[in-house]
Amino acid sequence: MFIAMNRFRIAKGREDDFVAVWKNRDSHLDGVPGFRHFHLLRGPGADDHTLFASHSAWDSREAFEAWTRSEAFRMAHRNAGDTKGIYLGHPQLEIFEAVI
Repeated sequence: MFIAMNRFRIAKGREDDFVAVWKNRDSHLDGVPGFRHFHLLRGPGADDHTLFASHSAWDSREAFEAWTRSEAFRMAHRNAGDTKGIYLGHPQLEIFEAVI
């Protein structure tokens, strides 16, 4: 199993806007070969932001990387620039491979 996570620093007061973006978007993940599941996680808050993480599980690194080169990926991310003022910086990608 392969896990891909993006950490997002979301501006204080914009948390509901961020969650709405994810609730209302079409991820285009249904039917993508190797995709297992997705979760959006809310983490701790700081003075200027709240931490969120997207968490997707895949059969393999190869399945995840194939998705990142697919039309489904481009369609899922086509409106990413429409969220000005919500994000503090770019997302931070973290990847993990299951060892046990």
